[in-house]
Amino acid sequence: MPVDHPRTPAGPPSTVVPPRARVVVLISGAGSNLAALLDAHDDVAYGARVVGVVSDNPAAGGLAIARAAGVATAVVAPGDFPDRAAWDAGMAEAVRVFEPAWVVSAGFMRILGAPFLARFEGRIVNTHPALLPSFPGAHGVRDALAYGVRVTGCTVHLVDAGVDTGPIIAQEAVAVADDDDESSLHERIKSVERALLVEVVGRLARRGLETTGRRVRLG
Repeated sequence: MPVDHPRTPAGPPSTVVPPRARVVVLISGAGSNLAALLDAHDDVAYGARVVGVVSDNPAAGGLAIARAAGVATAVVAPGDFPDRAAWDAGMAEAVRVFEPAWVVSAGFMRILGAPFLARFEGRIVNTHPALLPSFPGAHGVRDALAYGVRVTGCTVHLVDAGVDTGPIIAQEAVAVADDDDESSLHERIKSVERALLVEVVGRLARRGLETTGRRVRLG
C-alpha cells in the first residue's frame, strides 16, 4: 500500500539578490560625503557597498566614521614614502586590495598620479563644489564668490590626469545669496553635493555608464 508522506508547505519564492558593486572611498578630512554613502549602502536595493576607506591623513575624522560602521580602513600618508611616485604606487596598491568596481574621491585633497589612474581608469569618481568647467581647483567656492556669479553648485565627474577636468557625470545648481560668505555658501553646496553623490554612485552601481568623447550617460 503506498504511503503518503506529509509534505512541507511551500514557502515564499526565494529572491536572488544581485551582488552589490564594491566601492572604495578616498578621504582627507571629516568624511561627511562618506557618512552619506554609508547611510545609503545599508539598503540592499542601493546596489553599492562601501568596502574600504583610504586616506592620506591619519587624523582624518572620516576614518572613525568608517570604523564605527565596520568598514576597513587604510592610511597611505605621503610622509611614509620616499617620493611622490612611491606614494602613488602605494595608493594604487592600498585600493587594489579591496577589489573595487568604483573608487569615489570624496573630499580627498591630493591629485592622483599616473599609476593610480592607469589601474582604475574610467572608474574613479570625484565631487567638486562648483559647476565645472568653471572654478576648478582647491578654492572653487571662494573663486565663484570672488567672480560674482549668481549661481554656482556642485559637480560629480570622472577623474582624469588633469585637475577637475574629467568628463562630467552630473551637476546641481545652488543660488548665491547676497549675504553669502565662503562658509555659508559652501555649507549649502555640501548639502546638495552629498545627495547628488549618493544618487550618482547608486546609479553607477546598478546601471554603469557610457561615455562618448566627453559626454557621459548613466546606464
